[in-house]
Amino acid sequence: MGVLMSKKQQVEKVQKCSVVVSAFKDGLKDRAAPAAGAPTEEVIAENGDGSADGSHQASKEQTEQKDKDSKPGSLPNQQASAPAREEHKANQEAWGRLRDGKGVEPEDLKKAHQLIPPAFVRPKREVNDDQPLDVSLGQREQPINDEMCEVCEVWTADDLFPCRMCTRVFHDGCLREMGYLSTEALQEMRETAHTTSGWSCYYCDNVNLLLTEEEMYSLMETFKQCKIIPESCLVSDELLQYRHFVTKQLFERDLTDEEEEEVLAQFAALDPDKKGQIEWSDFLYHESLSVLQKFRTENSLVRILTAKERDRARAVFQSIDQDKDGIITAGEARKAQTSWFHKINKESQSCSVSISHVGPISESSPASSGSERSRDKALENDNRPVTWDSFLRESAIYILAARPNSSAMHIRLPL
Repeated sequence: MGVLMSKKQQVEKVQKCSVVVSAFKDGLKDRAAPAAGAPTEEVIAENGDGSADGSHQASKEQTEQKDKDSKPGSLPNQQASAPAREEHKANQEAWGRLRDGKGVEPEDLKKAHQLIPPAFVRPKREVNDDQPLDVSLGQREQPINDEMCEVCEVWTADDLFPCRMCTRVFHDGCLREMGYLSTEALQEMRETAHTTSGWSCYYCDNVNLLLTEEEMYSLMETFKQCKIIPESCLVSDELLQYRHFVTKQLFERDLTDEEEEEVLAQFAALDPDKKGQIEWSDFLYHESLSVLQKFRTENSLVRILTAKERDRARAVFQSIDQDKDGIITAGEARKAQTSWFHKINKESQSCSVSISHVGPISESSPASSGSERSRDKALENDNRPVTWDSFLRESAIYILAARPNSSAMHIRLPL
């Protein structure tokens, strides 16, 4: 009897196993196939280190499938996806460079012998940023330039080229090896670094580096919403569309005809060579300065100025203040602010005079349009008194806008 019961139990056990196996097979049919390139959990669990034959065979099949997809006989949508992926990757890299403050990809950076570019660190707002800074008019600071190259830390005297904004000095060879200056820009640096107009190093030239992480994030979000692609040039219609969008976002209205005229005047100022488009770096610097105007107080902007820039502002104020009473007129102050952008003729430059020239706007200057000339004439009649402290605060944004080596006018007085 015990033997018969045992055989019966064996039959029932076999039947149960058949049901389980059938159910397991059905489950495999219903389960979605694993994505290509992703090993299944069963293989990982079974092989541990991934060295079992099962995982090797799976990876071999996946490689063969990828080879098939890359052949000319692949489906059209597979072929079309490759350029799209490349474009997406390029855009992502451009956004990354913008976030890091590099602006554009350094020229020929892939050469093996080149030096590693510096890592830029964005500033942080201090607690006392908005408090007034006591800058004496009577005593110049006269900062001394560094003695060693900022890049290689080697002293070679006359072979070093100083920045007109900060105290850093550089070898032209070091700048070339870092890939931050094109051949044309290097030649301009050699010609201007020791002259009255001077040359701005890659730290000071890139005014976008003045923005904090939060300010840069705000600017990038605006670019993304307006579908502005980093490192691309803009034509006048694109700048108008961008301004329309920003005005709509901020004030919930469209641009007026007068504001559209102002945008076109801005475009002309950012395109001094009349190419019909503005360079990405000039657009980025202009928008960065607009962010500073929007989020920073005048006292905060004064704190950003370097000792050389404060000395230059002193020289300007003192040249206007002929009677030495510490007061000039508002018209004289505004005229000086537009003159930060005046480019000196290289033939008249000399190493023995001050860092920057301040004088009347030339007829060929971006600021010499008919409407601006008539406006400047009206400003000359503004006799409101302006003290040294007020002059420095009101001029700070214009002084910062004059940092880039570009001939474009990055901040204009409103029409």
